[in-house]
Amino acid sequence: MNRQVEGSGPGLPADFQIDVAREFDLWPEESELLKVANTAIAAAFRVAPLDVVSGTEVSLVFTCDDAIQRLNGQWRGKDKPTNVLSFPGSDPDEDTYGPLLGDIILAYETIAREAGELDIDFSNHLTHLLVHGILHLFDYDHQEEDEAELMEGLERQILASLDIADPYTDEPLSPDGD
Repeated sequence: MNRQVEGSGPGLPADFQIDVAREFDLWPEESELLKVANTAIAAAFRVAPLDVVSGTEVSLVFTCDDAIQRLNGQWRGKDKPTNVLSFPGSDPDEDTYGPLLGDIILAYETIAREAGELDIDFSNHLTHLLVHGILHLFDYDHQEEDEAELMEGLERQILASLDIADPYTDEPLSPDGD
């Protein structure tokens, strides 16, 4: 299945577009994915210092481990699946990003497995990875310790604004928030 939907929503910058391609049947329906994506991305714009030109779009591809493993091998030299990959479409030397922000690719099986292993709600884990992917499109990174502290700090603040537990603690909250 490879149907694409477009959407925008409250809390996003003017004319911001989210394109969703669902390439793997185990993912929820496109409308549900778009709802989660809108919530995550709008929270990122509310909390983090992100600036885009009017009419900017981001592409989200919801795929499987096999597809993301091929991309991970091709672009990062790592022949294994991963949860999320981000491919920026803007020049990181500019202060304002867009109109093509970039692509975020997410792998269902890895995300579902991680959520189960961490005993966290799938939707909360997906929200975290969408936030993580968006920050990468704005040139945030976690390769160096100072970069990781900045990026993870923003992730914590964004997720806290959505009442989602800190993903970097040793004791994750249960899906019901306890």
